[in-house]
Amino acid sequence: MLLRDNRGYTRAQLAGLADISEKFLYEIEMSKKGFSAITLLNLSHALEVSLDYIMTGIGSGEYEDNIITTLRKFKPNSLETVNRLLKTAYELSRTGR
Repeated sequence: MLLRDNRGYTRAQLAGLADISEKFLYEIEMSKKGFSAITLLNLSHALEVSLDYIMTGIGSGEYEDNIITTLRKFKPNSLETVNRLLKTAYELSRTGR
């Protein structure tokens, strides 16, 4: 549930992306039901994280390593500007501009 919230998905949105029912996702999140390997794979794709991250909380998202590698290419004195640009891009993506 925390990962879903961090990604900005409602339960209905994530359930749709993972091709499962909203009720089933709720039961998974509340540890009331187990799930198949296919469901695990669908959830990992929808959340853009590795399978091990879902299972253990350790690992990384599909894009995190690439982003970190790119950020390391910037000179330290330009990282504040990069951070502001990323925040602006995020806000623009949320408003649909």
